[in-house]
Amino acid sequence: MKKLLILLLMGANSFVFAQKTTQPLPEHPRPDLMRSQWLNLNGPWDFTFDSTFVIPSKFAHKIQVPFPWGSKLSGVKDEADVAWYHRTFQVPAVWGSKRVFLNIGASDWHTSVYVNGKFVGEHKGGYTPFDFDVTSFLKAGIQSVDIRVDDKRRMFTLYGKQGYGNARGLWQTVYLDARGSDYIDHYAVYPDIDKGSVRIKTYLGGVASKDAVLQVRLANGQSASMPVKKGAAVAELTLKLAKPRLWSLEDPYLYDLSLRLGDDQVKGYFGFRKISVTPLPGSKIPYIALNNKPVYLQLALDQSYHADGFYTFPSDAFMKDEIIRSKRIGLNGIRTHIKVDIPRKLYWADKLGLLVMSDVPNSWGEPDADMRQETEYTLHEMLKRDFNHPAIFSWITFNETWGLFTRVDKKSVYTPETQKWVASVYRLAKSLDPTRLVEDNSICCGRGHTETDIHSWHAYQAGYEWDQVMDDQSKNVFPGSQWNFEKGYVQGAQPMINSEFGNVWGYQGSTGDVDYTFDYHKAMNSFRNHPKMAGWLYTEHHDVINEWNGYYKFDRTEKETGLGAIVPGMTLKDLHGPFYVSTGQEITWAGKAGQTIKIPLHLSSMTNLSGGLRLKISFAGVTAWGEKQTHWTKDLPLKFAPWDVRALDSLSVVLPKDKSVNTLSFILMDPAGKVLHRNFGHIIVEEGNVKPSNPKMELVSVPVERYSASQWPEKQWTGVLGQKVNGAGAGYFEYEFPISGSDITEVRFMVEASSKPILGKDRPDGGKMDGDYMLGKGTFDPSVNPNAYPQTDVYPSSSSMRVSANGVVALETVLADDPADHQGVLSWHYQARNKKLDEAGTYGYIVQGVIPPAAWQAALKAGKLVLRFESTRGGLALYGDQAGRFVTDPSILILRK
Repeated sequence: MKKLLILLLMGANSFVFAQKTTQPLPEHPRPDLMRSQWLNLNGPWDFTFDSTFVIPSKFAHKIQVPFPWGSKLSGVKDEADVAWYHRTFQVPAVWGSKRVFLNIGASDWHTSVYVNGKFVGEHKGGYTPFDFDVTSFLKAGIQSVDIRVDDKRRMFTLYGKQGYGNARGLWQTVYLDARGSDYIDHYAVYPDIDKGSVRIKTYLGGVASKDAVLQVRLANGQSASMPVKKGAAVAELTLKLAKPRLWSLEDPYLYDLSLRLGDDQVKGYFGFRKISVTPLPGSKIPYIALNNKPVYLQLALDQSYHADGFYTFPSDAFMKDEIIRSKRIGLNGIRTHIKVDIPRKLYWADKLGLLVMSDVPNSWGEPDADMRQETEYTLHEMLKRDFNHPAIFSWITFNETWGLFTRVDKKSVYTPETQKWVASVYRLAKSLDPTRLVEDNSICCGRGHTETDIHSWHAYQAGYEWDQVMDDQSKNVFPGSQWNFEKGYVQGAQPMINSEFGNVWGYQGSTGDVDYTFDYHKAMNSFRNHPKMAGWLYTEHHDVINEWNGYYKFDRTEKETGLGAIVPGMTLKDLHGPFYVSTGQEITWAGKAGQTIKIPLHLSSMTNLSGGLRLKISFAGVTAWGEKQTHWTKDLPLKFAPWDVRALDSLSVVLPKDKSVNTLSFILMDPAGKVLHRNFGHIIVEEGNVKPSNPKMELVSVPVERYSASQWPEKQWTGVLGQKVNGAGAGYFEYEFPISGSDITEVRFMVEASSKPILGKDRPDGGKMDGDYMLGKGTFDPSVNPNAYPQTDVYPSSSSMRVSANGVVALETVLADDPADHQGVLSWHYQARNKKLDEAGTYGYIVQGVIPPAAWQAALKAGKLVLRFESTRGGLALYGDQAGRFVTDPSILILRK
C-alpha cells in the first residue's frame, strides 16, 4: 500500500545537474516591496566547496539558486560547511545612473559578497533579507559576483528543525534592483478600522540628502503627500480611507499602494484589518478577534518543508497551493513552525485569506549572549520584513522552551533569569509591532508562560484522554491562576488556545505513520464541548521526515480519511465548520442486543448568527452475515444562539437484535435544507443474533485465529490483539467448517480480507528508531515505529487472492490495497488503552462467492468443508469480528431447501 519515503537518502544520480530551460522562482520575491526596475539572478551559478577566503579560480559544480545545497533541486550534494557561488550579470542600460543594490532573500549563515573581485559586505543570520549597494563596485560591461557562505554549525544560531533538510547557503531569491539617490528602505502600515484610517510610516535607507516630497497613492485613486526634510530618516502620514473595505477571511481584500520619494518608487499592498481580543457575546470568555469579531481558530502546524527543496519551494504555484490546501479542508489558519517563511507564501495567505502565526526559529544551545543577540536580531528583522502581511495575526518568540535551558549542576534548568529575558523579548516584540498579538513561549511539557497575549498549551494525547485534558484546562483557566504559567507570573484575560495537538506523539514513542482521523475525530468532538478554548492547532499540515500524521503526505498527495464512506458527502470540512454536533470524546460504543445506550449530544455554534436548524439522525448497520439494515431515522428542530455551546437531549438508542456494526449519523441542515455539518458515531452489537433473516440460510463462522493450517514461508503473525492474521508473500490460511444435511442447495463463503505488505516494523530489524527526531534524524521510514500502520493513500499495494474449497477453486481476485483509516472502526475500538497501538485502523474488503457444488457435496461425506484463503503475491490479512470494519469472522452461508 505504501511507498516508503526514503527522503534525503538520494543516490548520486539525483545530483547530476541538468540546466533548466526556465528560471526557478522568476516572480518578484517581495510583492509587498517591489520596484519596477529589477533583475532576477536565480538559476545556474558556478559553485564549489572551499573554506578559504580567496575567490576560487575554478568551480567544481553548477548549482541552481535559490535551492539550498544538499537539496535535490539544487543539483549539488551536501559535502562541506563552506562554499562559494559565482555568476556574471549585466546591469540593464535603462537603469541609467540609479543606485544598484544586490538583494539576498535569505542565506544561512555567514554570507560574504564580492563584486568584480572586491569585497562588498557581509551578513550573519539565516532567515531574513539583506542587501548591499554595489554601485561603486560596478564597471563597464559584464559584472561578476562571488558569494561565500559559511554554514558551520554554531550552537547559538537559530537552527530550528533544519535536520529535516538543511537550509544551507542561498535559499531565497537573489536579485538586483535600481533605487533613487534617496531611497525607501521599507514601510509599515498601521490600519485603524475604528477610525477608518491608515498610518503609513516610511523608513529611508539613510538620511535624506535634500528636501523632498513623499507621495502615497492607493489603487482606488486616493493619495496623500508630505514633505521630507533634509536629514530626515523617517516620514509618516495618515490617510483617511474612502469607503473602507476590510480584509477578512471571507473577503481578503488588499489595497495596492505606491510610495514615491524623488526618483525612487516602491509598490506594495496592505490589508485593512484589526487584530485584538474580545469576549464572546454574553460572556467573559476571551477570544482572538478579527475586525472586532471573535474567530474560532482552526489551524495546522506547518513545518513548511518541501521534500526536494527543503526550506525552498519549487514554484510560486506550489506556495499558492499550500495555502489552498489548508482552506480546502476548512482551516482558517496555519502556524509556520520555527521557520521564517518565504514572503511569497505569506503573500498568498494575504491574497486568499488564511491567518498565520509566525514563529521565531530556535537554537539548540544555551541562552548565552550570542544566542540572545541572534534571537533579538532575527525577531527585529522578521517583524520589519513581514509587518505589512495582514494574514499574520501573532508572533511566537519561543517554542516549547527550546534553546532556553542552561546546564546547572548537570541538569538542564529554565532559570528565572532566562524567564525574565523571555518576558523582555515579548515586550520587545510588542514595542516593534503593537498591532498584533505576541506569544512569549508556545508551551509544552510542564513549562509555562511569563508575559504573553495568548495563553497557549500543547498536548499530544491518545484519543481516549481528551475529555479529561479539556476538563482540566477549562476549570483552571481564569485571571489570577498560575495554571500553565511560570512561578511569579499569572494568567490575565488572555484567550486560551491549544497550539499543538495530535496523536503523532500521543502514544509511547510516537505513532509513526498511522490513521490520524480516528483520534482527531475524538479531539474535535471534545474541543467543541469546551468553549473556554478559543481554538486549536493540529500537528500537522503535511508529513515531514519523522512525523507522519499530516493532513497531506510529504509529497502533498492526498490521504484517505474514510469519512465519506461512512457518511456520504462527509469530508474534513464537516469537522471544521461553524456548526458542530458532538457526542463528546467517545465515537464508538459496544453492548449486547436489546441494551439501551445513552448518547450525549451537544450543539456548538461558533457564529454571529442565530435561529433555527434541523437535525436528521439516522441509525443503520451491517450484520455479521453482511446484510445492510436501516433501523430508524429522526428529524429534530433545533434552536441556536451566537457563539454558544449547549447540551441537547441525550439520545437513547436500543441496540438491534442482530450482531452488527452500526452507524449513528447526524446531518445538520438550515431551514432550506442546506447541509451545514455531518458527524457520526458507531455502535457495535457484540452479543446478538447470528441467524440470517432468511430462514433457509445458516451462518457458520470460525474465529479468525482458529485456522486449521497455514503456510507463510516469508512471515506469519497477528495484529489487532490477535483478531487479525497476517501472512507475507505467498502462502495460505485454511479453515474447517462443519457441514451436514441433504437439503443444501447452495453454499457461499464470506471473509474480510486485504493485502499484506511487509512494513518496516515487520522486518527482522524493524522497530529501530535511533537519532533525535527534533533534528531530523531517525528512520526515514513511516512504518518502522511499533505503533505505526500507514494510512490509506494514493499508493496502493495490491495482492492476488485465491479461494478454494476442498481443493476446488471458488474465486480468484485482486485485493486492491492494505487500507487503514477511519473505516477500520473495529480495529480502533478494540485497541487496548495502554498508550500503544496494534495495527489500529486497518480493515479489509468483503470477499464472497459461491462454492462450486462439487466441492461442498464432496465435503458432506467428511462432515467438514476446508476453505483455503491463499495469496500468490502481495500477502494476505484476514480479519475477525473484532477487527476491521465488519463484525465478521471467516464464514460460510448455507442455503437449504
